[in-house]
Amino acid sequence: MDAACPDCPKGSVRRLPNRSPIPAFGVYIFDVDGTLLDSAQDICAAVQHVLSEHVAEPLPFDYLKSFVGFHLDDVFLDVIPTAPREQLDKMIELYKANYLGRKHASTRPFPGVVEALSNLGGRKTTATTKGTPTTRAVLEQFALLPFFDHVQGTDGFPCKPAPDVLLNAIAALGAKPEHCLFIGDSEADMEAGRRAGVRICAVDYGYGKADALEKWSPDYRLSDLRELCRC
Repeated sequence: MDAACPDCPKGSVRRLPNRSPIPAFGVYIFDVDGTLLDSAQDICAAVQHVLSEHVAEPLPFDYLKSFVGFHLDDVFLDVIPTAPREQLDKMIELYKANYLGRKHASTRPFPGVVEALSNLGGRKTTATTKGTPTTRAVLEQFALLPFFDHVQGTDGFPCKPAPDVLLNAIAALGAKPEHCLFIGDSEADMEAGRRAGVRICAVDYGYGKADALEKWSPDYRLSDLRELCRC
């Protein structure tokens, strides 16, 4: 069935060409990297900097980009399978220093993000692998912070694909999972959303692979974030 749009003239529907219509939700939860921000250049450059001491040649950008949204352990252990915990922790600290030192110089909001967030109803929060302070800082730098009722990063609990960051965001808003839509670009996002009991929406323009996303049978798909609020 088509979903009525409560903000539009009677009889209007929110429709995506050749896709399921997206009804209005009370709460929208957004992944950040690959969904709101095109940040792969800065993230991958920082990872490359850390791994440059361990590999003879620079690693392919597309290879590094495939790990965006996952824990840093995943990419570091893929390159150095025998790395002990102590070494991994040092690599993560080096990454954080290098990433923040870049000041998001090569990061930009994806096309349509500002327009979508400014026109979309409901309450909004984030669910990202970044820590909350870093998330707030980067959203503020790109003038996105005012659109959010809450900002939730991964702070001392398991990161996606575990559902913890979503559950913390939902609890902070006093919401129920069935009233929430999670929008993300990676397989980790889709799995986390399913495990949190929310509806999930995959974006086609991010860093995730189409077959990996489809494995989780997203409830909705988007090619442009503005489609969330298009009537």
